[in-house]
This record gives sequence, structure tokens and C-alpha cells, in this order.
Amino acid sequence: MAAGTYGTGRLPAAFLTPGSSSFLDFLGDHSPELLPGNRALPEIKGAVELPHGTTIVAAVFGGGVILAGDRRATMGNVIAQRDIEKVFPADEFSAVGIAGTAGLAVEMVKLFQLELEHYEKIEGATLSLEGKANRLSTMIRGNLGMALQGLAVVPLFAGYDTERDKGRIFSYDVTGGRSEETGFAATGSGSVYARSSLKKLYRHDLTEQQIVTAVLQALYDAADDDSATGGPDVSRRIYPIISVITEEGFRRLADAEVSEIARSVLDGRLEHPDGPQAQVL
Repeated sequence: MAAGTYGTGRLPAAFLTPGSSSFLDFLGDHSPELLPGNRALPEIKGAVELPHGTTIVAAVFGGGVILAGDRRATMGNVIAQRDIEKVFPADEFSAVGIAGTAGLAVEMVKLFQLELEHYEKIEGATLSLEGKANRLSTMIRGNLGMALQGLAVVPLFAGYDTERDKGRIFSYDVTGGRSEETGFAATGSGSVYARSSLKKLYRHDLTEQQIVTAVLQALYDAADDDSATGGPDVSRRIYPIISVITEEGFRRLADAEVSEIARSVLDGRLEHPDGPQAQVL
């Protein structure tokens, strides 16, 4: 940034130069070293253990989409944090759930939030849900160098499409490759178990309450088979984060509401440890 403008009340010239409505492009032009993917890593011998976020689940229902995540972060075989936040609002009608290297993932989400806000202020309009998904894809691709060094970030993006009047889910790989999911999706170390659980429980006609319960069942199944995924922790009052995105916008369920549903799931598991059974036909 230009020097000598502080204390004068004037913005540096960089802020007054016409250009892209993308904050990432602006940052890349004027301070590229601040982008996470451009930072040089020190030479380190041997494996380095960093906190990782794990299981994120999303499911579409008639009124919108649910995005949820467990609260555990692991560092190798050690629990690094029991109450980490993994689900964040991206803007009024979308949210991101993070899996992968926790520090980089949180920083990427903050940049993504700023990217969407910057676009809206410059253009005077919000991006379409498709456009938001594409912007996140570009950010993940910019982190490819870090991912190849073991610092991968693989988020799940969900939102309410105000143009199509429905909830939508997008999943990604470490190269930024984007796929739209139908019905439900999961990412992270416990995603195989969570997805398998939802295959048996998910229906398109489920209500919001029913789909929240199904998602909690899926996270319970993931925690049951994946040590890196944390289930409902009743003694510490730590429960999964559940966010609901509808035509009214983003809403995070209160802990009291989540705890009530989680306790009903736990009570059901006392009678049926493997959870609810789907019909064969």
C-alpha cells in the first residue's frame, strides 16, 4: 500500500484504482503475501501434527437445507479441541462447513465471507448461489500448494437459492473441483459413515425437524466408527452445530434445541444401539 497517506484522511491509491469486484484479486495484486496459499513454509523434517476438523454433513429438505458439523478437532491420535466451530455463515443465504487443517480452514472461511461482502459493496448486488460456489472453488484451488504439503482444506458449501427457491449443496476436492450434490452430502474423516447412515434415513419429504434428527443420527453413526468425530457430549454440554438455511436466511439452532433432539437420539440408542432401521423395500 502507498505510504504517507496515514493520518491524512485519504485512502491509499490502491483503494481508488478501478478493478475487479473480487477481494481476492485485489489482495493478490497489492499484498499477495497475505493470501494463505502464497505463504512459504519453513523446512521441517518429519511429520508435523496440526489440528484437523472432521465430519460435516448437509441435507436438503422442502424448505431449504441443513448444514451441520461435530465439534471435535484432532491432532494425530490426540483430541486437540472438543468444542471447535466448524460451520459458519458465508452470508445471509449460505454457509460453509470446514474439514481439514483447522487453522487454514477458518482463515479461508473468513476470506470467503469478506469476498462475498466486498462483491456486494462494489457491485451493489449479491452473487448468485452458483457464483458463490464458484468463488469458493477458486479459493480452494489457490490453496493447492499447501494441500500438496499436507495442509488440505475440503469444505462443504450449502445455501438457499433464491432464484430457484430451493436448498442446494456443493462439495469440493483439494484441487477446487466442484460437484453439486443431490439430497445430502458429507465430508471429513467420518463422512463415509455419515453418508451411509443418511442413505438409509433420508427422504425428500422429511420435515425440518425430521431432517435435523436424521443429520444428528448420521453424526452419531460417524462418531461411533470414526475416532476423529465427536458425538454429543452430554456431560460437557457440547453438541453438534446445526444450521438451517431457508428463504428467510441463515439460522443456527440454539444449543438448548439441539441438546433436546440429541438427547432423544441418545435415548433411542439405549434401546437400539445401531440406530433406526430402514425398510428393506
